Amino acid sequence: MATEIMIKHKESGIMETGVYGYSWTYLFFGPFVPLFRGEILYALLHLIFNGFTAYIFSIINSFYYNKQYMTRKLTSGWELAGSDIENKKAKSVLLIA
Repeated sequence: MATEIMIKHKESGIMETGVYGYSWTYLFFGPFVPLFRGEILYALLHLIFNGFTAYIFSIINSFYYNKQYMTRKLTSGWELAGSDIENKKAKSVLLIA
């Protein structure tokens, strides 16, 4: 199941809610998830992959999408902004040192 955690942009201080864990949303809505999160290139790639694999890509990627999304966010200027316990749990799931 997906778990929410607050993330903060280092430079601007903008706060957002990030998620990690299994993505039921991606399972049901597939390429629309990256599209609604503003990742147009990833949405197009996922749409193509779904077309070639008859939606099997979405079934498999629902296990990985939230982790990939959070990793992209955390490597592009965002940081975890939850409590120490929440941050520790998120780091262990996301495999961040």
